[in-house]
Amino acid sequence: MNGELRIVGLGGSLAEVSRSRAALTVALRGAEHAGARTELLDLRELDLPMFDPDDESHPSPPAERLLEACYGADGMLWASPMYQGTISGAFKNALDWLHALGTREPSFLHDKVIGLISAAGGTQGLQVVNTMEYSARALRGWAVPYVVPIASAWRVFDADGTVTDPSVELQLETLGGEVVRVAKIFAADGLAHRADECEQAAQTAAAAVTGAVD
Repeated sequence: MNGELRIVGLGGSLAEVSRSRAALTVALRGAEHAGARTELLDLRELDLPMFDPDDESHPSPPAERLLEACYGADGMLWASPMYQGTISGAFKNALDWLHALGTREPSFLHDKVIGLISAAGGTQGLQVVNTMEYSARALRGWAVPYVVPIASAWRVFDADGTVTDPSVELQLETLGGEVVRVAKIFAADGLAHRADECEQAAQTAAAAVTGAVD
C-alpha cells in the first residue's frame, strides 16, 4: 500500500456544543495517531439542505463537499446523538445524500471501513449504533465490530463539550486506530473481491429463503 490513508469523520449535531461532535474529534485524533490523514465533516458547519432526489445530479456546494469527501475516503468515523431512540434527523439527512453515490463505480461507500459512535443522554446508546450499522451495510461499507456507544453522555463531557472520562477517551481513540488498522488491510488486499462475495452470499441467502417457502 502506497500513500497515506484518509479517514473522514461525519457527524455531530446542530447544537453549538455537541457531545457527539466532541466524541468524533477524539476518535479522529486516534486515527491521526495511527498514521492517517483526517477530515471532519461537522453537520452544524456543513449546513446541508434537506435531501431531494431531484437534486442528486446537481448537488449544492455543501452536499458536493459531503459526497466527494466521503467517496474519496479510505475509512470513516460516524457519530450521532440519540434522539427519540435513533440517529438524529441531521445525520440521517447526510446519509440520505450519500444515495447520490449510487451511480458511481464502485457505488456508494463500497469497501470503506466505518467506525460507529453514539452519544446518548440516557442509559442506552446502542440503538443508534445498530441503526448506523444497518445504514453502513446498505451503503456497502464495512462497520468494524468495535463500537463506542456513550450512555449518560452528560457525565462524560463538560459544559464545553470536552471529554472528561479517561476511559471513554481511550475507547474513542482506540476506535479511530481500529478503523485505520482495518482500512490498511483493505487497501493492501488488492486481490479481495468483497463485492462478488457479498453478491454470492446474497444469492445463497435468497435461494435458501425460496427453498424454505417452496
